[in-house]
Amino acid sequence: MKAMTYRGPYKVRAESKPEPKIEHPNDAIVRVELAAICGSDLHLYHGMMPDTRVGHTFGHEFIGRVEQVGGSVQNLKVGDRVMVPFNIYCGSCYFCARGLFSNCHNVNPNATAIGGIYGYSHSTGGYDGGQAELVRVPFADVGPGIIPDDIPDEDALLLTDAFSTGYFGAQLADIAEGDTAVVFGAGPVGLAAARSCWLMGAGRVIVVDHLDYRLRKAQEFALAETVAFSQVGDIVRELKNMTGGLGADVAVDAVGAEADGHVMQHVTSAKLKLQGGSPVALNWAIDSVRKGGTVSVMGAYGPMFSAVRFGDAMNKGLTLRMNQAPVKRQWPRLFEHIRAGHLRPSELITHRIPLDHIAEGYHIFSSKLDDIIKPVIVPAA
Repeated sequence: MKAMTYRGPYKVRAESKPEPKIEHPNDAIVRVELAAICGSDLHLYHGMMPDTRVGHTFGHEFIGRVEQVGGSVQNLKVGDRVMVPFNIYCGSCYFCARGLFSNCHNVNPNATAIGGIYGYSHSTGGYDGGQAELVRVPFADVGPGIIPDDIPDEDALLLTDAFSTGYFGAQLADIAEGDTAVVFGAGPVGLAAARSCWLMGAGRVIVVDHLDYRLRKAQEFALAETVAFSQVGDIVRELKNMTGGLGADVAVDAVGAEADGHVMQHVTSAKLKLQGGSPVALNWAIDSVRKGGTVSVMGAYGPMFSAVRFGDAMNKGLTLRMNQAPVKRQWPRLFEHIRAGHLRPSELITHRIPLDHIAEGYHIFSSKLDDIIKPVIVPAA
């Protein structure tokens, strides 16, 4: 089969790999119809995440058709069209029983924090991802869901991570009616979070980024006020001025490991790999939220040290809430919002790229060319 393969930092290509096989009776093999490149994939592409091995296939957002099932699979059959959450989870361990699907112990037992994720290095289990023609789906009775007939394919695709994660970020922010929410980052997850803040009852939503085209998208898609941090002297002071001197009620970090805005932090993390991620956006969130406020962290960080302003968070009495999103928990509510016309996740998609051209797709996305927001990979194109 054809699949994206990692060849080292900034080097990916489409090449032939052996087709995946049923390895356990509860496995399924899915033929991928649509996949996506996520901002988190860029952390792998840039060499930010540990134990990313040559030959690994990325891609934790994909939908497709079931081509083969293991002997114990009961909930799926050959021919079913499925959407697959990025979390790989068993559904029965201590953590899964509590709805913490992203922290499943049985799919990544050597890790002390994260569970399994498709295509996200061997630190999350080493499972190949969906930027390929075929993918092995473990615990097929638990994770995948059949795509409802009234949910468009591209909307379903974005619910496998980006939109579900943004929605979860807004949930974690614990927004009270009328609250002011500030979202750092106008990528797909940040845009989804900003739009979702309105659904949680926010009275005002502000999005911070530095790219004009992404800020325009935040105005159009998320109906948000915007601030370009590169155009103001001190983004924290600017946000305090916009909120009567107190700060926002809640803040969402939807940037993560490669945040711009502070040269030394960016260099030590993104270039020298001395930190698990540039904490710029997270520190801005901590400093710009009011005392007693809430910070929700959706941006991906590595397991290494990061220079986070934890003392500021403690002394301000902040609540910090974070996790990888338990994607499937979000689907019933998101389906209803789509059916009611409140959301159309596919409006975030700007590029559709054949699998053969995936190296170019990564380059465009990494370099923020051609006003790219969300690229989709089409294996059959």
